[in-house]
Amino acid sequence: MDLYINNIADELSYGVSGSDWLEVDPNADYFIFSTGSVAVADGAAIPSETELDRAAVQLDADNPVNVAKYFLADDTDSKLKEVINAGNQDKQYAFACVFDGATASEPQLESWNNSDVDSYNAVELGSGIPASSWYKATCTKEGTPGADWIGTPLAGSGASNVLLLNNGDGVLSGAGELYFNFKIVIPGGYLTPSLHTPILVVTWTEN
Repeated sequence: MDLYINNIADELSYGVSGSDWLEVDPNADYFIFSTGSVAVADGAAIPSETELDRAAVQLDADNPVNVAKYFLADDTDSKLKEVINAGNQDKQYAFACVFDGATASEPQLESWNNSDVDSYNAVELGSGIPASSWYKATCTKEGTPGADWIGTPLAGSGASNVLLLNNGDGVLSGAGELYFNFKIVIPGGYLTPSLHTPILVVTWTEN
């Protein structure tokens, strides 16, 4: 499987003429979630820590905050590539998982707080309460998710806190693409500025 991001606003599926899907290198690339700024923008150089701090998400004492911007830090040319349709938008084509063959289980998206994928007690993943995770995802295989979509809270591998990428239809019978959208919703009243570095993974079993 290869992961791709849609770098344009057009709702075009992977491989269609005119689309602009960029492959993610899991060994070098990473995602940045931000409010955005002149320095933290599509096509800008990968920002410094100071630039990221200046474009940090502003917390709210009373209301939930939807993180506005989702970027891929593309190591190939040291630039940011915005996942323009990601976040709290009624958009189908934001992220694509492209499989080159069949699977023995339904692929699913998970979130953990370490690369060993054995812990999900970080504050952004609900502090041990998966349903309270800030990280939400929705399968968009069949269409757009709707305005202000709720999504599935991602934390660990429990059945209620992973996103089934084939819309619950089970295994892939052959090569194909599965689509999802992703957003971060910070609860109102969380007022502790900090750096969060969760691990997002797609898991499946092979024949």
